[in-house]
Amino acid sequence: MNINNMRNVKLPNTGPIWALAKVAIVGGAGLYAAVNSLYNVEGGHRAIVFNRIVGIKEKVYPEGTHLMIPWFDRPIIFDVRARPHVVESTSGSRDLQMVKIGLRVLTRPMADRLPTIYRTLGLNYNDRVLPSIIHETLKAVVAQYNASQLITQREVVSREIRRILTERAANFHIALDDVSIINLTFGKEFTAAIEAKQVAAQEAERAKFIVEKAEQDKKSAIVRAQGEAKSAQLIGEAIANNPAFIALRRIEASREIANTVASSANRIFLSSDALLLNLQDVDIDDIASPPSTPRK
Repeated sequence: MNINNMRNVKLPNTGPIWALAKVAIVGGAGLYAAVNSLYNVEGGHRAIVFNRIVGIKEKVYPEGTHLMIPWFDRPIIFDVRARPHVVESTSGSRDLQMVKIGLRVLTRPMADRLPTIYRTLGLNYNDRVLPSIIHETLKAVVAQYNASQLITQREVVSREIRRILTERAANFHIALDDVSIINLTFGKEFTAAIEAKQVAAQEAERAKFIVEKAEQDKKSAIVRAQGEAKSAQLIGEAIANNPAFIALRRIEASREIANTVASSANRIFLSSDALLLNLQDVDIDDIASPPSTPRK
């Protein structure tokens, strides 16, 4: 093959193709940089940045859109809103009663300490810290009270648990917004003893009521007897002073009997003597006239 002919071969013009390739490369790099140089921090969140050269930066980024260097920087988003956690623990009281206590806590990370939290605990800081400190705090506090005191002094126990937990969680840069006891369960023996005590207390109250009722009935009978005696005395005095009192009572009794018979739907024919209606035998003038006093 002739070398001169090879030299005279004309190659296609690749200038436009290379230009387009350069534009595509530059445009793609620019688009990648534009997309990956921005990140958003949603409401209720904070961000820290990990740099491949210096590591975790100390700055905490608030809500909004922020710039970063693509590939060199990587944002780490933290949720700083309060989140509930429920932990149950079985502990022994001071009187050696087993108590199962359920605790609900609202926790959130301290926003200005997020870089330290990420370095020492990571994103799952709650799972690493809360179970251990809550179990230890519950066992320490419950052991200071009797089983009955845990019921009667529940608010005091809750405040003591919150105070200790707040101090322990602050060491890990975790804030506690609320601590509450949601469940308190005792052993079967203690529950049976409480029920027996309540039954005994109810029986004692019932016996006390019976005694008080008997005393009141006794006083009522005494008062009623005194009233009847006084009434009999007054009636005797009235009869002695005025014999017409008996006639008045007979008239009143006859009036009541007559009203009863008259209001009845049945027709009854009876002797007036049988119904105390024989008022014609009553001599009002003889009863009303004062007795004559014998002359001396």
